[in-house]
Amino acid sequence: MRAVVCPEYGAPDVLRIEKRPVPVPGRGQARVRVCAAAVNFPDVLLIGGKYQIAVPPPFVPGSEFAGEIVELGPGCEGRAVGDPVTGTGRYGAFADQVLACAADLTPIPDGVDYHAAAAFGVAYRTAYHCLRSVAGVGPGDTVIVLGAGGGVGLAAVQLAVALGANVIAVASSAAKLATAHSYGATHLIDHRDGALRRQLRTVVPDGATAVLDPVGGDLSEPALRALGRGGRFVTIGYASGTVPRIPLNLVLVKGLRILGFQFEDIDPHEFARNEQELTDLLASGRVSPHIGAVFPLEQASVALGEIAAGRAVGKILLDPSA
Repeated sequence: MRAVVCPEYGAPDVLRIEKRPVPVPGRGQARVRVCAAAVNFPDVLLIGGKYQIAVPPPFVPGSEFAGEIVELGPGCEGRAVGDPVTGTGRYGAFADQVLACAADLTPIPDGVDYHAAAAFGVAYRTAYHCLRSVAGVGPGDTVIVLGAGGGVGLAAVQLAVALGANVIAVASSAAKLATAHSYGATHLIDHRDGALRRQLRTVVPDGATAVLDPVGGDLSEPALRALGRGGRFVTIGYASGTVPRIPLNLVLVKGLRILGFQFEDIDPHEFARNEQELTDLLASGRVSPHIGAVFPLEQASVALGEIAAGRAVGKILLDPSA
């Protein structure tokens, strides 16, 4: 089988295609034919040796996939060859086939294709758990979404609208903002002119309910300042490459809450509820992921380069059959 391999830490152009033996599933494992793999910013960090958890090279990057089970090891009750599934892992998805723990695979709802399933996964789960359980967003709330054209940001736009919120989309290009608008954002702000604080004050003079921030850097403080009393600021990641420093007096004066997100911090009952609601949104077609580009395995470095440079709109996928 073919696999994208990171032979040493570096920029995405270090990646190469190798032929590798087809993996054999052990107890509790499934071998999955990869039909689509999502490209995520942490993949760029992992390849560069800059992620919080290091994987020694050589390794096959890729943390998220959708595909079909083609072989099962012993002890895989409840799974069958031919099942369409999605899965996540730290690495290994950028290949024709991948091994995964069968119990951790998620069935793909009827009527949802592999591309949509791969694009929906981590980005939409992250955004929904942040909105629903961390920020507590509901009908009539006003939500500022930073990085609104990226994978998590655009997912947050769609899902906040589905929850009945008004969305202010902040992004770095007209194309990203136009896409956010097409998914329901009511106010669009291009932060490239450096006047984000002023623009937010104009759009939401009484303050927003919540901020979702997967970007960090220079955008975080003006977004925090735009919150109303008791507002919630959820920090998700730092795609800008810079961890922001926040003046705590801003938190004190308005009684704001700054919240971090990790999947394991969500109450188990809320987690199960959120996952079921997400599945219903996808299966019903009320929410559909925006796929900005699809590349073959041989162009994995190009796909990752788009993510690293911040040019991606929505999700970028690799399709081994392309």
